Amino acid sequence: MLDLLPDDPVIIVVVVILLSLIFFSYMLVRRTILEFREGMDGDR
Repeated sequence: MLDLLPDDPVIIVVVVILLSLIFFSYMLVRRTILEFREGMDGDR
């Protein structure tokens, strides 16, 4: 398992930053869609 990790710490930092950006953008889109649905339901 440890053989898969690159030796260069810069690559590890870049991968972690990219994964966190993907995760936070997913959470932002998810929250926006849920609030939009609640707003549409409240209109009725």
